[in-house]
Amino acid sequence: MSSHDVPSKTLDQIEFDNRFTNQLPADPSEVVRPRQVEHAAYSRVAPTATAGPVTVAVAAEVAELLELAPGEVETQRFADVFSGNELLEGMDPFAMAYAGHQFGNFAGQLGDGRAIGLGEVRTSDGDHWMLQLKGAGPTPYSRRADGLAVLRSSIREFLCSEAMYHLGVPTTRALSLIRTGDQVMRDMLYDGNPALEPGAVVCRVAPTFIRFGNFELFSWREEIDELRQLAAFTIETEFPEIASAHEDSGSPEAVAAFFAEVARRTATMAVHWMRVGFVHGVMNTDNMSILGLTIDYGPYGWLEDFDPGWTPNTTDASHKRYQFGNQPQIAQWNLVQLANALYPLVEEVEPLQAGIAVFAEAFEIEWNQMMADKLGFDSLEEEHGKLVNELFEVLQLTETDMTIFYRQLADVPVADGSVDIDAAIDETLAAAYYVPSELTDDVRQRIGTWLESYAAQIAKLGRSDADRKVAMNAVNPKFVLRNYLAQVAIDKAEAGDDSLVVELLEVLRRPYDEQPGNEYFAQPRPEWARTKVGCSMLSCSS
Repeated sequence: MSSHDVPSKTLDQIEFDNRFTNQLPADPSEVVRPRQVEHAAYSRVAPTATAGPVTVAVAAEVAELLELAPGEVETQRFADVFSGNELLEGMDPFAMAYAGHQFGNFAGQLGDGRAIGLGEVRTSDGDHWMLQLKGAGPTPYSRRADGLAVLRSSIREFLCSEAMYHLGVPTTRALSLIRTGDQVMRDMLYDGNPALEPGAVVCRVAPTFIRFGNFELFSWREEIDELRQLAAFTIETEFPEIASAHEDSGSPEAVAAFFAEVARRTATMAVHWMRVGFVHGVMNTDNMSILGLTIDYGPYGWLEDFDPGWTPNTTDASHKRYQFGNQPQIAQWNLVQLANALYPLVEEVEPLQAGIAVFAEAFEIEWNQMMADKLGFDSLEEEHGKLVNELFEVLQLTETDMTIFYRQLADVPVADGSVDIDAAIDETLAAAYYVPSELTDDVRQRIGTWLESYAAQIAKLGRSDADRKVAMNAVNPKFVLRNYLAQVAIDKAEAGDDSLVVELLEVLRRPYDEQPGNEYFAQPRPEWARTKVGCSMLSCSS
């Protein structure tokens, strides 16, 4: 269906069919206080009313997915609905129950502590989109928290969801960012200095928000009937090709096939994270989507200086479990926990081990192709492996901006097998180096030697510099949601000016384009942002 064919619906014309709440076991109690919820996939709970909702920004492409007429998103009623003040006919609000491993340790029941699903939209072409409000108030899974969200974390979630989508990274989407008019108390750095901050709500959109932890909860409690019901439901609704190949969607064979597909998608997601320099920051199993989508944008960050050991999460600062370079291994570890949760349905280790092997194989194949694409090769041949390993060492010799380096490398002339090293380092690649004084003779020699090897390999391919640049620029973005850009937008918004949020959303829609006039958004991290809170490290409250 082309964009011209998309029906333009009013809010009242949106259709909900709510498969999750209709087909899975519900919590019989509607008590909102924190409590253990057994034998249930979710609890019904209404969003908390807000004082004065005002729309900050809307992702037009997401509104189009839901077939909403453009004019609808500009109404006060849109702000009322997507802040939680009004429920549309057919909505069935709920909070999911799930467990999870947090920083490597099983944490028991977790659940949607500040997210409330509104229901599932069914579009005219049969697609399903679950709508979820983040920051819409307490649920039975809120533990000691208030279930609300503040403007700074909501801006980060909204912008990054859409930035990742336009980068080609599998992700949940974000429809809207709405100020609530309420003040929310937060201790941003967990240092005993709480302060009131403006509240906000993001409407997140995905085919489903089911996570690894949904299966872990039932398995941990030995609620095997519910575990099988959840597996069969997930396979039938989200993996129809597997359902159609098996008579019983809850059979051991179907569940094993489902797990293998989850593993493959998770590998693809992890490769994309490494491609663009994204660091999730809190890869707990309750933050892992069974669709292989990036989910839960909390203390994430973008790798600026190429440091595989960097994590943006203050909670993880000492152990660095979720550092950039660990993400593929953590993804696999998380899959092992999902396999353990599914074991009661399969009752054999081998089919689940085969799923883990699918992850390893898919990751290796896709990683190799990704690195080939980033460097302008057709594929990553054996002789390129040493070149890639040396590049990762060279990038760490001096503080080097990952995004700028790859983008500028496409502009270094190498097609004839030779390279002007001084021009490459001092002109073309210069913007990628944060501390020029660190470019000592030894460092320059290592960079130069690598560039010569790279030029020799490109010359073997017979690829012109012009063709190579087009290919490389298609996978190496010019614009990413740099940590300091998000913080500048937050600072302005907290002072009452939302314009940079809207401007960033527009720039990040075209991350691979040159965008003349928007060079500011592609600049390296300024020195003032090196250690500023929000630019270098964030807490889970962020």
